[in-house]
Amino acid sequence: MNNTIFALATAPGRAAVAVLRLSGPEVREALRQVGAGGLKPRRASLRTFVDADGEALDRGLAIWFPGPASYTGEDCAELHVHGGVGVVDGVSDALRALGLRLAEPGEFTRRAVQNGKLDLGQAEAVGDLIDAESRAQSRQAISQLNGALGDRHQAWRGQLIAILADLEAAVDFPDEELPLDVMNRSPVPLERLLRDLETAIEEGVRGLQVRQGYRVGLVGAPNAGKSTLFNALLNRDAAIVATVAGTTRDTLEASLDLEGYKVLLCDMAGLGNPGDVIEAEGMRRAKAWAELADLRVWVVDHAGTGDEWRSGLDLIQAGDLLVLHKSDRPGSGAERVATEAAERLGLSKVYTNHLPGGSDTLRKWLSSRIPDDLGGSDFPATTRARHVLQLTQAREHVERALKAPAQPELAAEDVRLAMRALAQVTGAIGVDDVLDRVFATFCIGK
Repeated sequence: MNNTIFALATAPGRAAVAVLRLSGPEVREALRQVGAGGLKPRRASLRTFVDADGEALDRGLAIWFPGPASYTGEDCAELHVHGGVGVVDGVSDALRALGLRLAEPGEFTRRAVQNGKLDLGQAEAVGDLIDAESRAQSRQAISQLNGALGDRHQAWRGQLIAILADLEAAVDFPDEELPLDVMNRSPVPLERLLRDLETAIEEGVRGLQVRQGYRVGLVGAPNAGKSTLFNALLNRDAAIVATVAGTTRDTLEASLDLEGYKVLLCDMAGLGNPGDVIEAEGMRRAKAWAELADLRVWVVDHAGTGDEWRSGLDLIQAGDLLVLHKSDRPGSGAERVATEAAERLGLSKVYTNHLPGGSDTLRKWLSSRIPDDLGGSDFPATTRARHVLQLTQAREHVERALKAPAQPELAAEDVRLAMRALAQVTGAIGVDDVLDRVFATFCIGK
């Protein structure tokens, strides 16, 4: 029975109910031997589960899902038992004694892919749905699980097949009486497909931001108030706040939910002239994080003096945000020159302070900006770097095919390669090359 697997599908530890999942060719026999024989398909039945000696282990529900109408495409079952550790261990030991093997991470979903129940994009969506920390992440994953990625790629495949048929007709039957325009048919659909691919690649950035989290970095001079704002946005004391400049010497990340979107917020070392090697390393990490951020919040001390307001200005890009912090204190000129610099760069500006509710303007601004950046009529079907890579390869082949109108044999080869690149996204071909990577982060039981 070692090709029949089982695993705990619910979280380990004390609970009211625990669910054990089974899949494989010997599921029905295993059910009979643990006291759950005679089940009707897809109907929950009350049974007393027993070990090999007939000793009762628990009384709970058993459900049998005969293949191929099951999640994995194989015979499957669920045992709903009481959630005590002793009960779960007892039933698990009974299944193991029958020769069932504990499933590896993601093995149930992997079998679903191998048995044609899901494509690779849908399998990735299952993992994303399990890991979802925000409403937007779960909605995007559900869209992909429902076939958004596969449907789009199937449509593109159909277009490429039609193009390839014309090109191969011109190659294989050059002396036949083919329609005069057969050689001129491919550029228009190829150009349309090229635009679709470019749009999908651009959407991939937004898809990654939704799935991984929108990165917001707080940059500025030491003691400008970054850690205060960091704590205020998180509603907890995550960072140490002190009047001593340079208290934060490393990058400190935390996630929060804004308007249903996951935001990865980073407090970082103040930028300026480092006093020692540790401070210099902290500044290096801060700059590296800020350069990769989706949004940089440039924090300037409203009451600051000298040129400290310039700290971090070299990292700021158009579309970022200027925050004039400590606005409850009289300005000293820093706010004026910082505002002028912000206007030149096209930055928005908000005022904050350390008083209760003093960060509300920043939260409100972020709550408006982030949905604008990540929202849309639909969530992108492209959600992973792997998708973007294969789409980029497909786009390159389509571009080459467009450049060879007088050489149909070369254009046809590039169309075939474009089809292959797109098929790898959903796992239609080359699936074994990426299965291990896809399921490496899955939990056992899924």
